[in-house]
Amino acid sequence: MTRWYFKFKFPHFYDRQNSLEIDKCCKRMAEEDGFIVEAQMSFKKKAAVSRNWIVLDGSGQGVVLDLDKYDIMRRVPINARDLRILDPLLSYPSAILGREKAIVLNLEHIKAIITIDEVLLRDPLDDNVLPIVEELQRRLPLAIGRGEGEEEELPESRNSEVGTEEETEFPFEFRALEVALEGICSSLDAQTRELEVAAYPALDELTAKTSSRNLDRVRKLKSSMTRLTSRVQKVRDELEQLLDDDDDMADLYLSRKSAVSAFSSTDFGHVKWQLTADESPTISSKISRSSSRTSVVTSTQEGNNVEELEMLLEAYFVQIESTMNKLTTLREYIDDTEDYINIQLDNHRNQLIQLELFLSSGTVCLSMYSLVAAIFGMNIPYPWRESHGYLFKWVVMLTVLACGSFFLSIITYARHKGLVGSN
Repeated sequence: MTRWYFKFKFPHFYDRQNSLEIDKCCKRMAEEDGFIVEAQMSFKKKAAVSRNWIVLDGSGQGVVLDLDKYDIMRRVPINARDLRILDPLLSYPSAILGREKAIVLNLEHIKAIITIDEVLLRDPLDDNVLPIVEELQRRLPLAIGRGEGEEEELPESRNSEVGTEEETEFPFEFRALEVALEGICSSLDAQTRELEVAAYPALDELTAKTSSRNLDRVRKLKSSMTRLTSRVQKVRDELEQLLDDDDDMADLYLSRKSAVSAFSSTDFGHVKWQLTADESPTISSKISRSSSRTSVVTSTQEGNNVEELEMLLEAYFVQIESTMNKLTTLREYIDDTEDYINIQLDNHRNQLIQLELFLSSGTVCLSMYSLVAAIFGMNIPYPWRESHGYLFKWVVMLTVLACGSFFLSIITYARHKGLVGSN
């Protein structure tokens, strides 16, 4: 179009010498136009993806924000590679990744970033994510930290309560992780139950009557079961991988890592106090109390290790394993139904083969009868044909008797060999 525009708009300019340059220019303009169209389509596709994130704090209060990846990276200390896992346009498998100050969670429709004091959940207005938001708002405030009067307690009482506090208080990141795991396991289990309710009657109906409608219905259910099994298997493999690696589970202890870094930052102050310990007995007693508290925290952390998180993950691993067993049982039932249908089809095929054998045997016998009729029906003059009309009935009777005997002999031989008569 652009070439003809140049030719008719500027005829004095369009000649043979400049035709090649104009063609190149038109081609370049067309490529640029195509690039612009592709860029606009890509931009519209990216704009269609929701950038809404809800930020939930320890009190369960949530704020919906419009954040892009750069805003999230400024708010949460994670890199762009971890953030791509949460991109709905990219098909990443289920993952639970522990980073220095955050947990990156990608479980089906649940795409979240968990820090030590807040949860960032993507697309909170989605129908599948909305129950998770409500559950987080309900359960996060149940174990808020202690009040402001804690700083006024004596060091001795704090020292005695450090161990019990570490054992009884469930960390914020684990509460959020528990809600996410419970939501995804419950969602997959509910979908499995719905599939079972629809699949078992359809399979029984197919067993009772094999028809195109029932076969198509079972085919669709089997496709849904295969997709659901793949999704359940991905979540199960991720939990199993976490349970097999203690280091990965230790990376999810954000509160513990934060406490360890806080205690390590106070070591310099301990060194300064040690230099003046001989001159001041008060400082020496403070150092001893602080050292004892640090040793209690360290021993408590070593004692707990990853048992708390391991018990949490094992509970939901058992639940997802139960869902996987339901799908495995359903697959076995489908396989058994397919075997039964194949046996029925083989039986019908054998019956058709038997019918074909009967028909073929009858055809051979009729061919012999037709051969006799054809011989006697030839228009060839021969002397014994005259004054022998009474032989017609005997020829017919003997021919029928011979064909019937031959047919019965074939059927008897087939029954003797087991080719017919057995279903």
